[in-house]
Amino acid sequence: MKTRLLIAAGALLLSTAAAAETLWITNVNLVSPEQPGRVGPGSVLVRDGIIAAVERGPARAVPPGVRKVDGKGYYLTPGLIDSHVHLFGVPGMSFDHVKRHKGIVEAYYRQMPRSYLYYGYTTVIDLAVSDRAVIDNFNRAPLHPDVVHCGEPLVYANGYPMSWIAPVERFEMFGNFIYDPAQAAAIPKRFTPADHTPEAGVARVAKGGGKCVKTHYERGFGANRKLPVMSDRVFADVKSAAVKNGLVLVTHGNSFEAQSFAVRGNADVLAHGMWHWGPHNASKELPAEIRALLDQIVARRIGYQPTMQVLYGMLAYLNPAYLNDPAVRKVVPAALADWFATPEGKWFKEEVAEGESDADALLGFEAPLRRQKMVLAYLASKDANFTFGSDTPSSPTYGNLPGLNGYLEMRRLHQAGLSLEQVFRAATINNARTFRLDAEVGTIEKGKKANLLLMKMSPLQDLAAYDNIVTVWIGGKEVERASLAAGN
Repeated sequence: MKTRLLIAAGALLLSTAAAAETLWITNVNLVSPEQPGRVGPGSVLVRDGIIAAVERGPARAVPPGVRKVDGKGYYLTPGLIDSHVHLFGVPGMSFDHVKRHKGIVEAYYRQMPRSYLYYGYTTVIDLAVSDRAVIDNFNRAPLHPDVVHCGEPLVYANGYPMSWIAPVERFEMFGNFIYDPAQAAAIPKRFTPADHTPEAGVARVAKGGGKCVKTHYERGFGANRKLPVMSDRVFADVKSAAVKNGLVLVTHGNSFEAQSFAVRGNADVLAHGMWHWGPHNASKELPAEIRALLDQIVARRIGYQPTMQVLYGMLAYLNPAYLNDPAVRKVVPAALADWFATPEGKWFKEEVAEGESDADALLGFEAPLRRQKMVLAYLASKDANFTFGSDTPSSPTYGNLPGLNGYLEMRRLHQAGLSLEQVFRAATINNARTFRLDAEVGTIEKGKKANLLLMKMSPLQDLAAYDNIVTVWIGGKEVERASLAAGN
């Protein structure tokens, strides 16, 4: 035991020294989103985990007392930002599974921070904190992305996502709710309206260190589409409180109705694409009313998170080849990957298929995906403020795995019409600016945190660049990508 403690202490000292040493990263091509048209040779000086200088042009002599890092002519970019994650969720598992398979869950949580880094995500934003201990443990990992969070989600009493939990438990799990006087009989007596106003809920998020606040407009799913939703007046109070507390207002909404509501109420970020068009669902073209709403989103630079992997992540259960993809075992422990392949591990397929054959279930996804792609193509043509978010995991599906889910989302966005530059900006400077992190991350500039990626190819030329990362720096700490894979 004593020997192991000494080794661990030595490793900690070495990692601390590595983060604090001065580096000269040279012989690289700089790719930074504030100057996407200026890709060329350069060097970056890193001191105490911060970018101390950026020099463009041919490499010069190494400054004295500095360790040289030869970039071999590869491409240096800022670390990526995933602005929609749920660190608490274990992909593929229900709450009961989490309780029954504690060893697998612990192994997953140990690997999770490394998996985000494996695909270059050096900053993640948790939009809905369910258990602060998960974030604390994430931050204690030897290597992990920086975490920004929105605190506990601000939910409407008995609405989404409270509705997924039994009434006897939902107010314990979602304690930061807005009291609806019309539902007084359905809210436990121990809660008082004064403690659950929009102002009180937003203040709780700010007090807990949140940088944003997550709200929802969701009437329901399937046969249950009568969930309570907040009014314009209540949402206006939420917005006012968010501004007062300096928080970014994020709103879940995947329909024309929901996004109209959020835009009308001046939300800062729309979490999800628009795959439900309501009365326009049967339209084969983009309706004029939807184009008008999208034009507002573009003009007001509202952050737009398409989260296409929400749908494709569920389709993983209808794709026999998915679990055979070697990438799956790069981001989750072998024990969890093996469990996915068991009958118990495929439990969620019944939820996805809803009693239909695989072929019929696949057909059911075609219309919402078509609608979403049309919306994204239009927004891309207008150069909207895309803010990259993977929604990992969006549901208890094994189709949303940390890191890999983000890479797959990028591929879907490009296929839907976003240019390579738009994808790159969405995952760097757009996220940084929209979530007010641009003083620290998002570009390769002096004074920013040294969250950097060395890629074999330029992300402005080939989407495969994001799967060809060589080295990751997190706060100046250098790690080879291969060492971050599960099992290493």
